Order: sequence, then C-alpha cells, then structure tokens
Amino acid sequence: MRMLSKLIAGSAAAATVVVIAAGPALADPPSGTTAKAGDIAGVGSDTSEALFDQFSHDYNAAHATGARLYSWDATNPVTGAEADPIVTKKGCASTLRPDGSNAGISALQQNATDSTNTNDFCIDYARSARARQSSDPACTSGGICFVALAADAITYATRDAASGGTNAPASLSTAQLKNIYLCNTTNWSGVGGTKAPIHPFLPVTGSGIRTTFLTALGGGTPITPGSCVNSSVQQNEGTDSQLNDPDAIVPFSVAKYIAEVYHSAPCTKSDCTGNPPCAPSGQENKFGCDEAGVLTIHEINGTKPAAPWPLPASPAPPAVNNNVKLAKTFTRPFQNVIYDVVRFSSSTADHIPAYLEPVFSAANASTPGWACSNSKAKADLQHYGFGVFPATSAVHCGSVN
Repeated sequence: MRMLSKLIAGSAAAATVVVIAAGPALADPPSGTTAKAGDIAGVGSDTSEALFDQFSHDYNAAHATGARLYSWDATNPVTGAEADPIVTKKGCASTLRPDGSNAGISALQQNATDSTNTNDFCIDYARSARARQSSDPACTSGGICFVALAADAITYATRDAASGGTNAPASLSTAQLKNIYLCNTTNWSGVGGTKAPIHPFLPVTGSGIRTTFLTALGGGTPITPGSCVNSSVQQNEGTDSQLNDPDAIVPFSVAKYIAEVYHSAPCTKSDCTGNPPCAPSGQENKFGCDEAGVLTIHEINGTKPAAPWPLPASPAPPAVNNNVKLAKTFTRPFQNVIYDVVRFSSSTADHIPAYLEPVFSAANASTPGWACSNSKAKADLQHYGFGVFPATSAVHCGSVN
C-alpha cells in the first residue's frame, strides 16, 4: 500500500495549479477540475505517473487554448487505494482506476466514450513501462500503437546498508536472477551471498515493470515465476514493510529510483506542516516523493545501472543531485523504453491520432510533439530520471510500433 504521504505529489493536470498555504495540491486532476470532451486523459503505469503529472502542468501552462492534458495516477495519491472509482472526463461513466501498464492498456482498449459525445473517448492514452507483447493488437486498423517516449532500465533492489543491509550479493547475472524467480535457487549462498533463504518479490500483476523484468529473465519471453515469489508489492516502492528484510529482492525502475532519491522531497505521513515539509521546495521535482524507502539498486551481469557508480549519498532536501543518470552501458536485456500507447489512426502518417500528435509525435514530424521537441519537456524527462533518446537513434521519442 502506498504511503499516505503521497499528498506531496502535487497537482499537475489543470491549466492553473491550485496552491494552498502549508499544504500541497494533489496529483490527478485537482478536485473540482474535470476534463471535457476534446481534452486528453491518460492512465496506467506508476513508473511514469509523476513525469506525466509534470508534463500536464507544463503543457497546460504553455497552451492557453485547445485540448488540456490530464493524467491519473496508478493509485489514489491521497489514500493509496488501488482500483478506486474515477471519472476521467465529463460525461464518462465511473471506472476503476487502472493500476499499472497492463491495466492502463486494457482500459484504453475498452474504447469507452462520452455518453453524450460518442466521438470522444474517455481514455486517450495509456502510460506503459513495457514494450509491445505478442498478445497486443497490432498497430493497424482497430489496434493500438506503442509510441516511444524515453529510456529507462530495470534492475534488482535489496535492503540498503543504512537500513540493516542485505544477504544478497552486489551483482547477479541474468541466469542467477532467473533461477531465483523460478525458485530453483532459494538460498543466497547459492549465488555468492550470505547463507539465508531468498525472499523474492514482484510487483502486482498488471505492472509493466513486472512484465519487462520477467521478459528480460526469459530472453524475450516472460518466465512464469515460481511459487516462492510474493507478488503483493506496489512497483517502485521500498516503503512496504515486507521489503525491510535482509533476504528480500525486488525489481525496480532505475529512472524511478534516481528521481525518488536524488530529485524528490521526503515522504511523510504528517499533515504537511512538519519539518521537512511534504511539499517540494527549491529545485526538487514538484511531483512524487522519495518512496525508495529501505531499498538500493544493484548491478546485473557486472554492469552498472547508473552513473556515477557507486551511487553518491542521497542529498538532503532541498539539495538535488543532477549528476546521477542512467548508465548507457547497462546490460542490454534490462534496458527499457517507456511508451505512450494510443489507438491506431489511418488518417496520419505516424498513425498517432491527429488530436494527440501535438503531444506525442516525433520532433521531426509534420506536427512536432511537445513531449519530444520542447526543451522543458526534455528537462522534465531528465529530472524524473529518464534518458532522452538521440533524434537519430533507431528508437527515438515519437517512434511508433
């Protein structure tokens, strides 16, 4: 369950940010603000939810007219509730909040529309921390398209030294991780660690991080985790008491870890008037708090997930360490791309629906996408830990498959 302190997340989805003294605005469209027909609403992955809160804030501030950009977090930012009811746009029926990439993509595919305007979809895009799977409808008529946004990576995390340390080794190979999650290896001594039982965790079903990690372990085909694996934790959060365990291991987004530890305010369960405050200050990211908790990230196949390495000590807010970035040389199977998933359109060259092109298209498209071309958007990507693709790379911001 998420910390109640995600109150610090702030509100990103309106053209005007509501500021309340001694307390934060909230993630999700702020209370009293409802998307209208023609606005753009998204759901899905936890990994990029804070980034899209920031995107919505910045995009709407720069576009006084036209469609507004909205983003709903994977879980309730106030209560931490999963699958609570939300209304994404005026005229749309209440639906359960999609928690994770798979749930967001599934919600997009339901093609729910405004009851008074059947040409307006209730969900326009899904945030995804996983790539296209063979079971996904192709990017053709009636299907969905995966639009690349930025680079990420996934590694494994264990309890950090400050919280009591771990019995796991500082680096594991793909084969060792696979055997751990198949439950073929059940003691840390079998992979170079201290003799103790391994307690493997995975994010809940529906998580894109879960899917991508299991796919990397299977060499392109997701493995089926063994019966020893606990699949009850929320992805990218080290605040779950189950993970405060020297024998625990769990996959974690490297970008999310960088954002939480080096760019985010601390999480607190106070009423937002304590010290340190739960509202970010100074250079800290406006959205998201440090939910890394007791965890730290590790090498896979002897390659470093971030640079510099070893990781520097986390800064004391409001200080920010802008030097920590994704390592481009991290083992390739665990390098990841985050996507915006949209419906296929036959009326545009890139097959992104025309009303979404101003946000998601490539920088060199006839209608350049704000997320791929705007300098503020690129800075947002880096501040939230993600890597910006070179425009000439085979996979680049706005490339579609």
